[in-house]
Amino acid sequence: MKFLLSIVAVIWLVRVVNAQDRLTGETFTTRSEILAQNGMAATSQPLATQVALDILKKGGSAIDAAIAANAVLGLVEPASCGVGGDIFAIVWSAEEQKLYGLNGSGRAPKSLSIDYFMDKGMKHVPFYGPLPVSVPGCVDGWFKLHDKFGQLSIKDILQPAIDYGRNGFPVSEVIAYEMASNYNGLQDQPGFAQTYMPSGKPPIKGEVFKNPDLAYTYKRIAKEGRDAFYKGTIAKTIDSYMRKHGGFLSYDDLAEHTSNWVEPVSVNYRGYDVWELPPNGQGTAALQMLNLLEGFDIASMGFGSTDYLHVLTETKKLAYEDRAKFYADPEFNTIPLEALLSDEYAAQRRNLIRMDAAADSYPAGDMDIETGNTTYLTVADKAGNMVSFIQSIYSEFASGMVPDGLGFVLQNRGQMFNVQDRNHANALEPGKRPFHTIIPAFITKDGQPWASFGLMGGAVQPQGHAQIVVNLVDFGMNLQEAGDAPRMRHRGSSQPTGSKMTNGGTLFLESGFEPGTLRELRKKGHRIGFGVGMFGGYQAIGVDLKTKVYSGASESRKDGQAAGY
Repeated sequence: MKFLLSIVAVIWLVRVVNAQDRLTGETFTTRSEILAQNGMAATSQPLATQVALDILKKGGSAIDAAIAANAVLGLVEPASCGVGGDIFAIVWSAEEQKLYGLNGSGRAPKSLSIDYFMDKGMKHVPFYGPLPVSVPGCVDGWFKLHDKFGQLSIKDILQPAIDYGRNGFPVSEVIAYEMASNYNGLQDQPGFAQTYMPSGKPPIKGEVFKNPDLAYTYKRIAKEGRDAFYKGTIAKTIDSYMRKHGGFLSYDDLAEHTSNWVEPVSVNYRGYDVWELPPNGQGTAALQMLNLLEGFDIASMGFGSTDYLHVLTETKKLAYEDRAKFYADPEFNTIPLEALLSDEYAAQRRNLIRMDAAADSYPAGDMDIETGNTTYLTVADKAGNMVSFIQSIYSEFASGMVPDGLGFVLQNRGQMFNVQDRNHANALEPGKRPFHTIIPAFITKDGQPWASFGLMGGAVQPQGHAQIVVNLVDFGMNLQEAGDAPRMRHRGSSQPTGSKMTNGGTLFLESGFEPGTLRELRKKGHRIGFGVGMFGGYQAIGVDLKTKVYSGASESRKDGQAAGY
């Protein structure tokens, strides 16, 4: 009898263990890829994903669906994005067989100079209030994209967001956490509490939240077009609000704003062309990291190994020194992009890496900004068009400034300007675009689309992009596995070079890496840190041109969803 009970116990145990194992794929993967033929959308919030699919089914293009989803995200994920912020996009035109890049970032007010901060002895631009506010580029970016690639009317595209604004939506889990965690210090900013704390506190998970003021703003844009925001009622409201509260952003700043079409830049990584946008964004840092990594046999090191994480961290340090020194508004600076992305330069910099020890420091830069909040989405349509689309207001709830009756916060991207050194590439100047963290990415192979992806989270983004590419190319993961895999994030130290606390900054490792690996990294001189919610959020769409099937992925760190039809 005891023998039979033992056999039953063993069978039960085997069944339990097997029930916990995935049938296929990596053990850390949360779910399978989504597969569909006609269209695919992946965003950081399911309601936005469903709206994108609805637009595609009505005959809208990938761009139409992306704009519709972004408008919904500005409503349902207000701590991270909105029409008070900026956008960047990379678009694959199936008809032209060509990639387009859009820089939809705004500029500093023309009445604000570095002298204002120097005269007051201010070492940094503050995060909150009127001083960090730059021109919101989002709406102009929408219309630039729509004019070139749109199919449906702006009214049809914005109507779902208008409806959700009026009728309300249940706040999802991660977004509720972000809203509750980041309102302190902002509730006293004019207009903030009325918009985002109507009951005296932020909405909780499952609470139905309405924003009729934002619905009004969207309705104005839908009816009057782009100029409603930059030359009409909305612009005049922003101008009046900023004057009333000591701000510098003016009607003229808004009226003179324009987005710019730019040429994406790329490097070839083991046969795959990885595309980013040039500065003022930081996408070039991801390309520099990949150039450095290509000189190592990453696949043989293995995912999660000590050597791989060590090399990845050191390449990040090297690339980010150039990021600090060179990346800024190209209209105000000469940026040596060709040299930064050359094989010769990568070989020269790669020689600085020691496999047995972490560097305390490489030549130091003086811009070490690690915060940021963003939403990323990607959409593909039946015709084969794809868009990699990222949008942000910078930090959580940005400046906190909510213009009267408009229902959105103004971005605080100007906080990234250097106001200590007039000669710095990113020094504040009137009408200048600040250094930007948000970056969309795209991968082609043999001149054809292969994947569109992005990863949110301030300075983690180039590090995350490089890890996604390595996961896909070197480790053979699929789109879902590549995003779910545990990540590293290195943060540079703010301590002076030579300080005992410098030691090359801190390497943060997400749960999922082996404890023994952490010990070995410490032996190489890496300081290991712990952080929650600092590893970004990822969405991606891949395409198999032979079968004409899209694959979609949205990872578990956000409330997001990938879906197709």
